[in-house]
Amino acid sequence: MKVSEAPFAAIDFESAGTALGLTDEPVQVAIVQWQSESPVVALNSHLRPSRPVTWAAQQVHGISADQLTGAPRLVDLWPGVRSGLEGRWVVAHGAATEKRFLRVFPFHRFGPWVDTLMLSRAVYPSLPSHALGDAVTTLGLLEQIQFPGFRWHDAASDAIASLVLLRHLIEAADLANEPAEILTRPNLCAYFASRRK
Repeated sequence: MKVSEAPFAAIDFESAGTALGLTDEPVQVAIVQWQSESPVVALNSHLRPSRPVTWAAQQVHGISADQLTGAPRLVDLWPGVRSGLEGRWVVAHGAATEKRFLRVFPFHRFGPWVDTLMLSRAVYPSLPSHALGDAVTTLGLLEQIQFPGFRWHDAASDAIASLVLLRHLIEAADLANEPAEILTRPNLCAYFASRRK
């Protein structure tokens, strides 16, 4: 399969935050599929954690305890997660967090995974920052994000931004006709060389 033929779905989680003695948990999940040159939100939900959201996390994503009252648990959303990701190449920016939270569904076998953080480092090794918001802004992609109420650190907004960034990286590196597997193993030699300077 070529890159241009791969069906993509981006996933993003917002979390309750890390605190001493507490395991981090998701408080929002969104899955956005790339369909006919447009992002389509397949799932977007707050999630009920078993512990309070830290003050620091609330300052980042703005999700309050009131917004989580009555929200489902992640395991309750299995049908939506499965239908949103199954049979698609899963896109995430810094995919380790998303992979970790999806462990609640053992043996899910989602993937292959495309990490836009790693891919942006390979295509643009000398960007001052490869954080999602910084990369999208620096590359002039903000106006390509057409999503009502868009804001950083909202799961649906960040998932859409990841797909917009992925599309740009594919075009910038002329990868459309390459085997899709190239997206799963970006060459980071230039990135690490630029960090040693």
